[in-house]
Amino acid sequence: MSDKVRGALFNILGDIGGLILLDAFAGSGALSLEAVSRGAKEVVAIDKDSPAHKILEQNVKELGVSDRIKIIRANSSGWSQNNQDKKFDLMFLDPPYDQLQLPLLKTFAERHVKSGGILVLSYPGKSTAPEFENFKIIANKNYGDSQLVFCRKV
Repeated sequence: MSDKVRGALFNILGDIGGLILLDAFAGSGALSLEAVSRGAKEVVAIDKDSPAHKILEQNVKELGVSDRIKIIRANSSGWSQNNQDKKFDLMFLDPPYDQLQLPLLKTFAERHVKSGGILVLSYPGKSTAPEFENFKIIANKNYGDSQLVFCRKV
């Protein structure tokens, strides 16, 4: 996700102070780190890629936020299956565009977002964004090659 889109994401969200977040495809952790810097209480950051995981660990250590970001190196679907009871106030789904797995994204959203919670999906800008059962789209912003879809769980 570009810096421009990430900035727009947090501007749209507004105050996230005290929220518990899931960053399901964390990569280097830019979203997780930004969330903590904006007051998120806790972030669970998941990614299976070993180089990305190492960068995320290094970033968290250097910034001294290991008490607020829990880093998990795992396949997202496996983590979800083994942690079905985990619920979050806010979820970021920013999967690699070349590996969009719509059933997994929908399962993640339904399983892990609290009632009334927010899902933010980063999706290719030229594609029609999917709709999620039990979620109401509250905003959809297009940024050329990507779009952000904000949904509230009802």
